[in-house]
Amino acid sequence: MKNWEAMEAFVEVVRQGSFSAAASQLNVSASHISRLVSQLETDLGTTLLFRTTRRIRLSESGELYYQHCRDLPSALSSAEEVISSLNQAPIGSFKMTCATTFGERYIAPLMNDFLSTHPQIELDFHLTNRPVDLIEEGYDLAIRMGSMKDSSHLSRRLCNRVEYLCASREYVDQHGMPHTLTELNKHQCLTGSKNHWQFQQNGQRKELKITSQYRSNSGLALLDAVKKGLGVAQLPDYYVNDDLASGKLIALLPQYQYPYSGVWLVYPKVRQASPKLTAVCDYLIARFAENSTFR
Repeated sequence: MKNWEAMEAFVEVVRQGSFSAAASQLNVSASHISRLVSQLETDLGTTLLFRTTRRIRLSESGELYYQHCRDLPSALSSAEEVISSLNQAPIGSFKMTCATTFGERYIAPLMNDFLSTHPQIELDFHLTNRPVDLIEEGYDLAIRMGSMKDSSHLSRRLCNRVEYLCASREYVDQHGMPHTLTELNKHQCLTGSKNHWQFQQNGQRKELKITSQYRSNSGLALLDAVKKGLGVAQLPDYYVNDDLASGKLIALLPQYQYPYSGVWLVYPKVRQASPKLTAVCDYLIARFAENSTFR
């Protein structure tokens, strides 16, 4: 265990990308981090990091050492947390992430309510549309959309999610209604961050690659474009339910709609289900079950 502190410092430097950022994360000075890593290199008899004024780069030895050590700090933290939190109320830091719009609209208000009754939880809630690496970036929980594929993580279903292919009435009047998937290549397709849409055909899941002259990673931007008659888009139910019900938008190709999508609570296997993780997951699932929007 003599190199434990130095190993933890090294792992954090690699994760954060700099000595100063690692020092901030570990609440020590950058010079202390530098000394620990230098001593570790001396003890191991090899160079782990190449340092410049702008960046750091792993050596071959450093890469191998990092691959073997990167999960040890979180594993130790988890072991200590499991023991100390047995039969205790949820307590401590909790880091979670979610897609931006869904998180702002639905998850953030619920988590704010949760914190009012669990004041000992220190929440770090990060909203982003990019896929995050839960282990590498230290997340306790991610909320992910769509179909759950084989994963190295554990998951619980939060709620159903249906994606509608839709267009405005004005667009359909002008361009006609598609009747098959192949007819979509004759339409103005508006895409999000992915260049494919998901359907069901002959009982099988089918991904259709879409060519588009309009792309946006914002669901709200796509919705506005669809409502203004710019084209056809595939959007989740919570964006379009009201407009479909009012008749402002029309659902296209319902016979090809994929029925097995959802919203999922995803968390690493390497961590025990701590009281705070269990409490957050149970709370969110219960609250979504009360919401008629997601039934």
